[in-house]
Amino acid sequence: MGGKKKLGIKQMEKQQADKAEEDKAKKKEEKKGPPQKKITVGIMVPDVRDGKIVAEVKKMGVLTPYAVSTRFGIRISAAKDFLEQLEANGSIQLVSGSHSIKIYKPAA
Repeated sequence: MGGKKKLGIKQMEKQQADKAEEDKAKKKEEKKGPPQKKITVGIMVPDVRDGKIVAEVKKMGVLTPYAVSTRFGIRISAAKDFLEQLEANGSIQLVSGSHSIKIYKPAA
């Protein structure tokens, strides 16, 4: 008796919106590709006296804790300590800094 009730305009709009969101989610999952490999960051600071590391640091234009931590795979706190040691050693110079970040450049 009777058939399926016809949907109202609001209900049809909601159905279309839900379907559109599902399609977007499927496309997003397809776009992602394979999962990225998670790297573990080290805690140990590189040796300041190692000439190879100092030469690589001097090639970098601007030295920030983030740049050093990504380059050498260490934590940002360890990178800050490393940069302070290099400054005390005379390999780099402080350009600008605040309480949260310091920017260095290679010494001439």
